[in-house]
Amino acid sequence: MFERVRRVPWGIALLLVYGFLILAGIGLSLPAVVAMATDMPVSFVGLVVMALLAYTIFTLTLVLQRKTAARVLTLGLASLTLPAVGLGFLYGQAILAALLTVFAALLFRGLTRPAVAGWLDEV
Repeated sequence: MFERVRRVPWGIALLLVYGFLILAGIGLSLPAVVAMATDMPVSFVGLVVMALLAYTIFTLTLVLQRKTAARVLTLGLASLTLPAVGLGFLYGQAILAALLTVFAALLFRGLTRPAVAGWLDEV
C-alpha cells in the first residue's frame, strides 16, 4: 500500500491537494448557501455549489480508485482554475492571477504526463 502511495505522479498529488482545497472552500461557504435557502429554496448559487461538490467528490473518488475514466475528469476539474485567473485580472488582483496561472500551468502539465496515464490504469 505504501509503495503505491510513493509512486503517485506529482500531477495526481497536486490535483488531490487542489481537490481537497475545493472541498474545504465549499465547506466554508456552505453556511451562506444554507442561509440563502431559507429565503429561496432553489438558487443559482446553491445549484452551482452542489454541482461543484458532486463533480469534485466524483472525480477524486475515481482518482483514488485509479480508474481510467478519471483522466478526462481531472482535466475538467483542473480547468476550473481558468475562470479564477480571469476573475483575478478583472478585480485588479494581478499577483493572484499570475500565481493562479502558474498553478494552472503546473496542474495541466502534471496531468498530461504519461506517468499519470500509467498510474490511472484500472478499468
